[in-house]
Amino acid sequence: MNKVTYLSLFFFIISNISFSQSIDDSFSQIKMQKDLEIFRNIRLKANSGLYKYRTKEQIDSIYNWAEKEINNLSTYIDFYNLISTLTDYEGSLHNNTFFPEKRFETIKKEYIGYFPFPVKIVENKVLLNFQTSEIPLGAEIVSINALEINDIIPNTYKFYTTDGINKTGKQIGINGSFSKYYRYLFGLENEFKITFKTKSSDTKKTIIVKGVGYSDYRKNFKNRHSKPFDRLQYEDPNEDEIYNYKQINKNTAVLTVNSFDIGGNEEAAEHKIYKNWLDSIFVNIKKNGIKNLIVDVRNNGGGTDPNDVITYSYLTSRKFQESKQVWINFKKIPLLKYYDSPIPAFLRPLGVGKFNRYFQKRFPTEKNGKYFISKETNEMKVRKPNKNAFTGNIYLLISPRVASAGSLFSAMVAGNQNTITIGEETMGGYYGHNGHTSFEYILPKSKIATEFSIDNIEQDVPKKPNQFYNRGTIPDYNVTQTYEDYLNQKDTQMDFTLNLIKKNDLE
Repeated sequence: MNKVTYLSLFFFIISNISFSQSIDDSFSQIKMQKDLEIFRNIRLKANSGLYKYRTKEQIDSIYNWAEKEINNLSTYIDFYNLISTLTDYEGSLHNNTFFPEKRFETIKKEYIGYFPFPVKIVENKVLLNFQTSEIPLGAEIVSINALEINDIIPNTYKFYTTDGINKTGKQIGINGSFSKYYRYLFGLENEFKITFKTKSSDTKKTIIVKGVGYSDYRKNFKNRHSKPFDRLQYEDPNEDEIYNYKQINKNTAVLTVNSFDIGGNEEAAEHKIYKNWLDSIFVNIKKNGIKNLIVDVRNNGGGTDPNDVITYSYLTSRKFQESKQVWINFKKIPLLKYYDSPIPAFLRPLGVGKFNRYFQKRFPTEKNGKYFISKETNEMKVRKPNKNAFTGNIYLLISPRVASAGSLFSAMVAGNQNTITIGEETMGGYYGHNGHTSFEYILPKSKIATEFSIDNIEQDVPKKPNQFYNRGTIPDYNVTQTYEDYLNQKDTQMDFTLNLIKKNDLE
């Protein structure tokens, strides 16, 4: 072996030692304490949503717990779980916790250790969502490796954030990433002892299956049984699926909007096309004398302004605003040295002036440490109902997937007196959320990224006795997919809605 070969081998070994960073590696408690302190300062100085759903006493209490809990932690993934717990506790669906790229690349290369099968929560039970010879499709999972499934599931909540204390939205994360969440909680497992029972019997059966790699778990998820029904909850819609309209009989039509990610602003060509399409649809609705309009936003995870409020203008008879008020809690971007930016930390103060002036213009009014948005912004613009707005019966279909601009829209429509809301509670808040502008900071020791939205938004919706400040939009009729409909890929909620319309039309 010549010198060049020796050098090549040496550098290959060194590079793998340097850059292979498992999330199971040990991580010092001193580094954890330093990052925790910085993480808390970031929340206090930049995150207006810190006390949106929690009191100061509650936030202080969980941080006191976190400081003590570090004494029981020893690995990188332990600390990630801790930060995820704190992030989730605040209650904002725009809160996120990310591994640094090197750590996540290592995760994607893990070749064994993951729970092999996708699951789906149906009728509050965790069901096998995969065609396999070992366990019947739709079998209820009772335990994994001697841990009761009902004890495992709540521990996964921290990995998928929702607004307030909402829990339904966390099913989206669990159904999509249960194997990954299990790995974060319990590490890599060579095999899994699964206890299950079938719908037709209470007799429990147990089998042992081999763990799979990260890529195989993702492949199995892509081949899940429920994919034909829930594909748009996990994938962006195709261009012809973003929005559509169809009349199903002489009195009833369905407007489906699967995303508000339609152009970047009012001047975008895509937005103008959508606006013209909406106008033609509602002219057609008025011309045809449609009495019942089903508005289906069950797959709508959000998007860009003003697509949500333009759509609402065709479904209301009142003047309205996107927001009643919006505020942030800083005048200048705080803690620049930790802000996620390609610009070196020592140069950031030189270039941040433009951004600070932008925020000061956008949020010019200070009151008690809060900086309120200008009344001249689009968010505060008073809008009128469109001249072709629908005035008949609205049947709004919602689900746990509905978030951000999707949940703002659904809350406004649900607030109408002529709306009946059907489905499941949205993950996005009824009365408000933190949104619009996303900030991301990097914790210096762990390199974990923490992301949140800085605009604290109060939505322009009426107070209703069945809607709560710390919850998503709650339907008038709580309808979930039944077990039989799950197996047969049937739409329980749409069937319920059509039957309800038929019943109401006969009265």
